[in-house]
Amino acid sequence: MKNTKPNLSTNLPEIFEKFKIRRHFDEKNQKWFFSIVDVVAALTEQSEFQKARKYWNKLKERLIKEGSQLVTNCHQLKMRASDGKFYSTDIGDLEVIFRLIQSIPSPKAEPIKMWLAKVGNERIGEISDPEISLNRARQNWQKHGRSKKWIQQRMMSQETRNKLTDYWKENDVRVGDEFAILTNIIHQEWSELTIGDHKKLKGLKSQNLRDHMSEAELIFTALAELSTRQIAENARAKGFEENKLSAKKGGKISRDARLALEEKIGQKVVGSSNFLKKTKSKKLK
Repeated sequence: MKNTKPNLSTNLPEIFEKFKIRRHFDEKNQKWFFSIVDVVAALTEQSEFQKARKYWNKLKERLIKEGSQLVTNCHQLKMRASDGKFYSTDIGDLEVIFRLIQSIPSPKAEPIKMWLAKVGNERIGEISDPEISLNRARQNWQKHGRSKKWIQQRMMSQETRNKLTDYWKENDVRVGDEFAILTNIIHQEWSELTIGDHKKLKGLKSQNLRDHMSEAELIFTALAELSTRQIAENARAKGFEENKLSAKKGGKISRDARLALEEKIGQKVVGSSNFLKKTKSKKLK
């Protein structure tokens, strides 16, 4: 089942009051990522962003020369800066940030390490007891007015998704770009829309598309991913290219089922409705 975004502790070290460390929760990989230059600024007590960035750039050069994997494991994400604009920013998960802290001698390292460890422990707790995250997800959806039927379908759909991604992980499909491409292939095959186009149709931006799908859309998404996994398992598909074929076949099975249903009921399954619109209309009433 999908874990919801875990809460970061509000008991932040005092240093965080001065140095805001930007962070992002990756729903797909269920990980927190932190702005590396912000962590550097906090560790070096450098309030000027440009100086902190220069420090990080020099540190990167030294780490690369030393053959460190820390820089290799960094990613980039557009994050909002103090001027309100979004810029590509080096980010790292908990493991990367811990290694970064070890590379920068600083008296401020310990409180940051303790806070990050607490964040990690919250996540570990959810992994060791999945019921914690499941209950949190259920309560969150109920709080926002989702029906029990929709919640049940949403969670079943995620379980189907998780079984597929587990298969990919075990059969040489790389987490990240390859996961995203295969997911988009499946979605486009069954819905005849890319994930991006489907989100535009619903008027969504950063929101999770599945959280705004109708019950029918969730069902056909699950059928496409279930079919993809079973086809891949039957063919013993390995690697991206072989799983790409399975994704197309699995998506087509769901598309055929969708078209058959649409012909019977005389209306489209894929639509523009989303939960944000429903919530707004309720408030207006």
